Amino acid sequence: MLASNLDKRKYKNICVIDTNKKVGPKIKVSGGAKCNITNELVTNKNYLGDRNFVKEILSKYTKDDLLNFLNKNGVNPKINPKIVKGTYFCNSSQDVIDMFLKLITHVKKYLDTKVLDLDFIEKNKYYKIKTNKQIIEAKKIVVASGALSYPVLGASSIAFDIASKFGHSVEKLEPSLVGFTVQKDQFWFKNLSGISTYVNTFVEGKRFEGSFLFAHKGCSGPVILTSSLYWKKGQLAIDFLPNKKMESFFKSNKKISSSLPLPKRFIEEFLKSIDLEDKAISSLKNDEKEKLSLLKYYEFSPAGNFGYTKAEVTRGGINTDEIDHNTFESLKQNDLYFIGECLNITGELGGFNFQIAFSQANICAKHLNQL
Repeated sequence: MLASNLDKRKYKNICVIDTNKKVGPKIKVSGGAKCNITNELVTNKNYLGDRNFVKEILSKYTKDDLLNFLNKNGVNPKINPKIVKGTYFCNSSQDVIDMFLKLITHVKKYLDTKVLDLDFIEKNKYYKIKTNKQIIEAKKIVVASGALSYPVLGASSIAFDIASKFGHSVEKLEPSLVGFTVQKDQFWFKNLSGISTYVNTFVEGKRFEGSFLFAHKGCSGPVILTSSLYWKKGQLAIDFLPNKKMESFFKSNKKISSSLPLPKRFIEEFLKSIDLEDKAISSLKNDEKEKLSLLKYYEFSPAGNFGYTKAEVTRGGINTDEIDHNTFESLKQNDLYFIGECLNITGELGGFNFQIAFSQANICAKHLNQL
C-alpha cells in the first residue's frame, strides 16, 4: 500500500524487501482466501492500544477511502455476514495481490530475502540494510514487516529487533486472534471437534457474538478469536442459547436433547460434563434446572492458546508514544518509520487489522510525498 502511494517522480528508487518468494502471502490466506479487508463498523473501540491514536488514524483514512481505492483499482469487496458480521470480503485474496503488483511495477522487489540487521551510517546519513544475500543502502526506511504470527509465512522479530536497536520500547508480545486450549474440566470440548454453534461470549466486560467451533485442542471460531484479543488470565463465559430464555424450555415433555436448539452431540457431552441425565425437561428438579441453566452462562478458564503458529495477529508491539502520530516516523531516529502489526495496535477479527494497516500506510506515504 505504501509503495503504491509514493510519488514516482519524487522517489525514483524504491525497493521492497520480503522474506517470502511471492508478494502478499498473508493476504493470500486471509479470510479463507477471500481477504477480509475492512468492516462497515470500524471505530477505535475495535482495537487494543492507544485509542486516541487509532481514532486519528481512522479519521485520516477511513474505510470508505479504502473501499474507493479498491473499487478504483478493480477490486470490489462485499459484506458477507454469514462469515463475520459487517466484514467486507473480496472475491479472492489474489485479486488484492494482483492489484498491488500492478501498482508497484516501478518498485524494485527483493523477494526471498531475509533482513538480518539495520545500521545507520552517521557520517553519510544513510542506512545499511544487511540481508542474507546482499547489502542494500537507503536514505529512508519504512518497517512494515508484521509481527510474530504465522511464522510459516515468514513472520519474524525483525521489526522489534530494529526498534529495540534504535531505543524503542516494545510492549509484551502475545499470540492473539487465536483459539484456546482447555483445562481438564473442559476436555469434553475435544469430543466435539468440528461442531460449531452460534453463541455469545463475555470477556473483560465485553460481549461478542458469532460462531463457536469445538476443536481437537479446545475451542476456536470467529467469536473465540475476537475474545482472545481481550482475554488475559481468568474466566471467559459463553451463552450457548443467545436471545433465548431458559424458562421457555422448562415446560417441554421432550428430552433435553430434543428440546434445545443445539447440536445433539453437544447436548449429550454437555449433560455428561454436568452429570445430568437426558430426560424430559418438565421433570427436572430445581437443582437440575440450575445445572442446565449453565448453558446461558458457562464459565471456564482457558489453559492457554494455540500459539503463534495458529494466531492471526500478535498482541503488543512497539510503543506508539515513541512514534510520530502524524507521520509514523520514529521519535528516536530520523528517517526510520514503523507501520502495521509491529506497532502496539491490534484489531478484532473482521477486517480491522487490514484497515488500520492500510490507513497507516496511506498516511505515511502522504507525509513522505510532502517532504
